[in-house]
Amino acid sequence: MEVAVPLLCLAATVLVWGVLWVWDSWERVTRPEQAGLPGGGSRTLLVTAHPDDEAMFFAPTILGLARLRHQVFLLCFSAGLVPGDSGKRPPAAQQPRDFPDDPDVRWDPERAADVLLQHVEANGITLVVTFDEGGVSGHSNHVALNAAVRTLHAEGKLPKGCLVLTLQSVNLLRKYLYLLDLPCSLLLARDALFVLTQREVAQAQRAMSCHHSQLLWFRRLYVLFSRYMRINSLNFL
Repeated sequence: MEVAVPLLCLAATVLVWGVLWVWDSWERVTRPEQAGLPGGGSRTLLVTAHPDDEAMFFAPTILGLARLRHQVFLLCFSAGLVPGDSGKRPPAAQQPRDFPDDPDVRWDPERAADVLLQHVEANGITLVVTFDEGGVSGHSNHVALNAAVRTLHAEGKLPKGCLVLTLQSVNLLRKYLYLLDLPCSLLLARDALFVLTQREVAQAQRAMSCHHSQLLWFRRLYVLFSRYMRINSLNFL
């Protein structure tokens, strides 16, 4: 009993310290100045492969950049028309010939880089955000976009001062821990971290519901449990 009391006190102290540390970190990552990114008025281009990517994977980044008062532009490379799915997208959604929504078709990174650079230059973009080399889900279309932006970055073709952020891919366990992944996200290395408030989570879920034709049962589970609906960790190239 004499040994147990000090151990309980120590455990309580560690627990309280941990809660306070996480709370302080939460406060810092939900404040607009936390990320160390370009300030208000910056022009950011989010580059995605499919029409629901921005809601499924990048909602914390989009809303986090909104806190920073960024002007956010979206470049989506495909219309999201998979075989047998042509009736589920609006008639105006035409499938780009060079970039079909098909994981078995390898997109040409050079062609994607050319298209991307055109939009960066035409819109005066100062920050590009896209997938990392893991593509979050490993989808070949996501990976191709990372290859495209890496090509532009490595060859020095991006305008002077234009930065590139890539969304960290995490393992399957962390991917579905939802908010329980926050301690890992706070502890592990990253250049920017965006965490949504409960109100912003509801906003992200409403955005995903706009892609109602894509909300199959497993995507509904994804919306409820995926940490990408609440947390984004990103790194600069």
